[in-house]
Amino acid sequence: MHTPTTEARPSIYYTYEVFQPWLASQHPKQERKPVVIAGSGPAGMVTALELARHGVPSVVVTSELQFSQGSRAIVFTRRSMEILQQVGVADRMTEGGLPWLYGNSYYRGQRVFRMESVQDPDDRFYPMINVQQQYMEEYLHDACKANPLIDFRWGNKVAAVAQQDGYVDITIDTPEGEYQLEADWLVDATGGRSSIRDNMGLWMEGSSYEGFFVIADIKIDLPLPTERLAFFDPEWNPGNTILMHREPHGIWRLDYQLPPGETPEQALHVDSLTERINAQLAMIGHAGVSWEMDWCSVYSARTLTLADYVHGNVIFTGDAAHLLPIFGVRGANTGFQDAQSLGWHLAHVVKGLSSQQLLANYSAERVGAAREIIDEAGKSTRFMTPPSRGFRLLRDAVLSMSLTVDFVRPLYHWRTSRPHEYTHSMLNSVGDDNALFKAGPAHGAPPTNIRLAPNDFLLDHLGGGFDLIYFTTASAIPESLQQVVAAFRARGAQLRVIAVGAAEPVAGADLTLADADGHFRQRYGVRADGGAYLLRPDQHVCARWVTLDAVRLQAALDTALPQ
Repeated sequence: MHTPTTEARPSIYYTYEVFQPWLASQHPKQERKPVVIAGSGPAGMVTALELARHGVPSVVVTSELQFSQGSRAIVFTRRSMEILQQVGVADRMTEGGLPWLYGNSYYRGQRVFRMESVQDPDDRFYPMINVQQQYMEEYLHDACKANPLIDFRWGNKVAAVAQQDGYVDITIDTPEGEYQLEADWLVDATGGRSSIRDNMGLWMEGSSYEGFFVIADIKIDLPLPTERLAFFDPEWNPGNTILMHREPHGIWRLDYQLPPGETPEQALHVDSLTERINAQLAMIGHAGVSWEMDWCSVYSARTLTLADYVHGNVIFTGDAAHLLPIFGVRGANTGFQDAQSLGWHLAHVVKGLSSQQLLANYSAERVGAAREIIDEAGKSTRFMTPPSRGFRLLRDAVLSMSLTVDFVRPLYHWRTSRPHEYTHSMLNSVGDDNALFKAGPAHGAPPTNIRLAPNDFLLDHLGGGFDLIYFTTASAIPESLQQVVAAFRARGAQLRVIAVGAAEPVAGADLTLADADGHFRQRYGVRADGGAYLLRPDQHVCARWVTLDAVRLQAALDTALPQ
């Protein structure tokens, strides 16, 4: 019998609510569900909300009765905020978050590199925003709770999974005992310690780095801006790296590596934590400032991924599919991208709009994204925590030279998480004009946002289905294109037509954007007399044309949504 704790987790700044468990005895007999999602973290809830946006119901089961303990993921990227905007929680994130632009690297008391993230006038969101994960989970849960297509079940733990012919038989344990639940599809979003993955005998590929790191959240008043602070080879922790981040509600995150041989238990002893935190505060000129511990934990850096995220009728996403170093804010941010991608792929399969081949594309794209991240994160990890004498010699040479030589300083760049571009996706059109463009988002890239008015942006009007952005000054979309659009919609798929460039509403378009100064066309690299982009439901580009006709549009749609 599953007995999750009913005692609220302690926190200085966040009041935990303990939810009531969902009990089978209080509900009718369970019929087979289209989708069951195991795990209520960022990846699980965004997947549920994305499925709901496409009209697909889901059941979310989670073993706990409250949100995760501690701040955990705290830095969210612009692309994550764009994804969260689609599921309705970006405004709440913005209201409570701390946006920032700069990252600083220090060596021997000198700032040797200052990274500035790009902030364009066309961007709605900052490059980074700091929000503790408990708040983000609360916002996502509120959105799930308000959606009638999402059945949220606290205190329900997946105990066993049996794959049948075309569905999954799930044994779920609760405080009153077990019950059976059948699902056409089971999504495993239970995180890095997934028992579902382990019980299926699936193993991740990649590397685990030696050494442990401590995360400590302390409440302290420091007169420092909201910027990333990285300290290399400090006197109190020689050879290692210390990171600091400001969090909302007067909290600061300290992240430091342990010396070889020290165990996690030793590192989390109150005397060890106190000594090291005081040493770091003294190093930055704030010795003796009082502080209070909120939460601490130990982690290790790993760069691992499953080779395939789809196994029968079980699909993996988030940390259940891959384990990535947190350097470069890659954990939850990658999970959001996984969930956004999985949501639309799975929804179109569940609704019978495409074959299961579409899920193979989800796996191929997101495994490719994980491998790209592993390659970049590995470089950051090896610089911050050299795994061998050779890497340490090279890193130490960079540190030493950076005090006086400018050209080596960009080597400190932490390779921040960025959205993966599905350049080689099977959904990209092979007969379009992608190679002819000199500007604009290319195959597989997310869209470039455009500020249409002070508080109105292009991405406010995208998502939920396919989008055809058609650049024209004519009064109507050509009839032949309208026929292709109508036939695609007749399949049950969503396709929105956005006309850009005309001063008056364009017949056959769902929305017309004037673009009087040509800014939109310039950013998208199209000529004044026309051009078009086709975006997938996750907003990534799958085709673009200098000129578009009905045959080419039909071919692109058939490729993007294979039947």
